[in-house]
Amino acid sequence: MNNYGYIRTAAASPRVWLADVNANVKEICTQIDKAEDEKVSLLVFPELGITGYTCGDLFGQRLLLEQAERGVGRIMDHCRGKKVTAVVGVPVRHRDRLYNCAAVIRDGAIHGLVPKIYLPTYNEFYESRWFASGSDFLDGRDGAACIRFAGEDVRISPNMLFELGECTFAIEICEDLWVPIPPSSYHALAGATIIVNQSASNEVLMKHTYRKSLVSNQSARTMCGYIYCSSAYGESTQDMVYAGSSMICENGSMMAEAERFTMGGTMIIADIDIEKLQALRRKQNTFNSIAPDGSRSTENNAVYETVDLGAAADTDYESCLMRHVEPHPFVPGGDPAEIDRRAKEITSIQTMGLMTRLEHIGCKTAVIGISGGLDSTLALIITVMAFDRLGWSRDRIIGVTMPGLGTTVRTHSNASDLMEVLGITSREISIVPAVRQHFNDIGQDESVHDVTYENCQARERTQIIMDIANKEGGIVVGTGDLSEMALGWATYNGDHMSMYAVNGSIPKTLVKYLVKWAALNHFNETTASGRSAKDILLDIVDTPISPELTPADENGEIKQKTEDLVGPYELHDFFLYNYFRFGYSPSKILFLAKKAFLNTEPDASVFVGPEGKANVYTEEIIEKWLRKFIWRFFSQQFKRSCMPDSPKVGSVTLSPRGDWRMPSDAKAVMFAEDI
Repeated sequence: MNNYGYIRTAAASPRVWLADVNANVKEICTQIDKAEDEKVSLLVFPELGITGYTCGDLFGQRLLLEQAERGVGRIMDHCRGKKVTAVVGVPVRHRDRLYNCAAVIRDGAIHGLVPKIYLPTYNEFYESRWFASGSDFLDGRDGAACIRFAGEDVRISPNMLFELGECTFAIEICEDLWVPIPPSSYHALAGATIIVNQSASNEVLMKHTYRKSLVSNQSARTMCGYIYCSSAYGESTQDMVYAGSSMICENGSMMAEAERFTMGGTMIIADIDIEKLQALRRKQNTFNSIAPDGSRSTENNAVYETVDLGAAADTDYESCLMRHVEPHPFVPGGDPAEIDRRAKEITSIQTMGLMTRLEHIGCKTAVIGISGGLDSTLALIITVMAFDRLGWSRDRIIGVTMPGLGTTVRTHSNASDLMEVLGITSREISIVPAVRQHFNDIGQDESVHDVTYENCQARERTQIIMDIANKEGGIVVGTGDLSEMALGWATYNGDHMSMYAVNGSIPKTLVKYLVKWAALNHFNETTASGRSAKDILLDIVDTPISPELTPADENGEIKQKTEDLVGPYELHDFFLYNYFRFGYSPSKILFLAKKAFLNTEPDASVFVGPEGKANVYTEEIIEKWLRKFIWRFFSQQFKRSCMPDSPKVGSVTLSPRGDWRMPSDAKAVMFAEDI
């Protein structure tokens, strides 16, 4: 069974029975059974969950400690024959000291004890009254020790790594996370891809917001999955309230979060993508460097002990993947304010890039080919924003519409009206006479609508705007987008080339989104005929994507539709994001694409902001276009090897000078076969 690099994890906060070990063990075993039914591989319980965290001076009672140890034994017996690994909180005696520990239990055995290092001594907390620090096992007093506990010889140390299938996890406890350099930072450097945190974090006004930020940021900083599990109902409310604040994060993203202030206890489950985390760590080569000279170290130069727990649970991720798969990963989502903020940031990066280039070369003229399509429209919007911020007149932006053998009335009128409404200098130059002369020169039959027929027109348009730029002392602002460069859907030395490509790292799904955002939020001018910028831009958004290089149909409508030829851009953008960002294999991308798009009854999980829901495709269609993507991505690298300068906007960009360096002769065979 293919696990696609995932591991199913859970955080359980059962109802606490303070100082009643038998009742707590019963609750814990009930949660273990639920987790086993859900095919969970790693299950985390709160800090000192066997006794309850707020026992106070009762931790000095031998009876409570003995019962807690016996309780661990009963949990071990309950786990026998099960696939789930349980991390349970328990007080542990060693050499007349008491340690706040996490016990790792699997299949009838206890595989390690991890003691808490940092003990709070402020406000209501005073753990050092009862517990010793786990640093005893780091500073040479004991070192990593082997003790007798729950009837077994067990290793006890803060620096333990537990291998569970493809996952390696380590443990820190509550306050350990709140210190300037948490132990989890060192654990991650030592190889832990998941951090477990058993906690007993009380509720104070606004503390939950800070706690969420802390967990999320630590998971992002260490590029790990982070399972945070806190004490719930039943802890003493003598001075504090515990609400079961549990959460599971992955590289800064919240995967699951428990509802607080419930009486019956909670369990949250999330599938963590270990393959994704490993890929991100490999790509960010500074991850393993924590000193300026690139050297590595771990806390107190500690040596980590690794414990092999065996295989993870056999979970059928094909049918029950417990995580959202975003169909449009490039498109901003969230509340309207966040969407607006993201769109402003994206366009500001593009605008600043163009402004810097223009000022650097002392150029106050920009030339753009305006087709009435999405890409040239976004390029024009960015250029207008740049000129406005520089305080330059818009009439130094020269927009050129170049009707050809496939231009339709709709796109032509949109191009002309858009230039008028934005107040730029407009020129119209038909390429038909020049292209026909060129056809005659090279012996091209005009009735044969092949690649030569199309590319002759694309190169003629590029020649015109390049020469106008020379004549006017300006530069050509490129319009091609990231999706087109990924697929090689550009004419080499035609629309492929410019002096500065503002859309070079903007994929097609995002281009459409940004044009729509600009229509609704940025421009309110109108043409002399009364047509508004908003109406023009929204009509461009609704126009079928086409290079218009072949004649229109009998009704004068666009006949050459790009997505009929190369496939839906929402699929290709999905493929590109997951292939580039996380290094996923084509087979995993296909698996994820089916989760995102293969839906006979789409639900809220595939809705994306103002763009509505994702389209639905058959498995055969998804596979067809994934194969096309792989073939085109490899075969068209030579176009990306000489692409023009372009500002990096997101985490995915194909600049040969930056994020993507690939030989033009790489073979796609192995990747195609993987599908």
